[in-house]
Amino acid sequence: MKKLLVMSTLAASIFMYACGGGEQKPASTSESNTSESSGAASESSSYDPERGKGKFTNVEIADKLDPAMVTAGERVYNVKCSGCHKLTDEKLVGPGWKGVSQRHKPEWIMNFVTNTDEMIDKDPKAQAQLELCMVRMPNQNLSDEAARGIYEYMRKNDGVK
Repeated sequence: MKKLLVMSTLAASIFMYACGGGEQKPASTSESNTSESSGAASESSSYDPERGKGKFTNVEIADKLDPAMVTAGERVYNVKCSGCHKLTDEKLVGPGWKGVSQRHKPEWIMNFVTNTDEMIDKDPKAQAQLELCMVRMPNQNLSDEAARGIYEYMRKNDGVK
């Protein structure tokens, strides 16, 4: 019985680490508190909940899908995303992707997938998803091109032709 308890605890720890739960931030130091508090007022006034926090401010989206981007996005999804996200509205580890490109602006999605940690720390929509899923999304270190492909693949999944 004791072995079973130890093994299940170890398995749960490995699962949580593999899905991002092991990436805990260190306790705040006085240096980080100083830098955060000095920029807090300006950051809150410049924060746009429609685009999130990150480098993407204006993403140009065509009416029709770009097949090359869809293919690239599907490849990224299969390697980095499908273990935690379904293409339906069903939650796996993370939320399902159905309708995501209709609920969020492209800038928000691309900022989230390329600036995951800061978005989860600061964005109310990302924090609400964390409360539902209970697992922090790990930073996948996506390039700008991979993020754009993922968004195009999400659009295809949502019925854009």
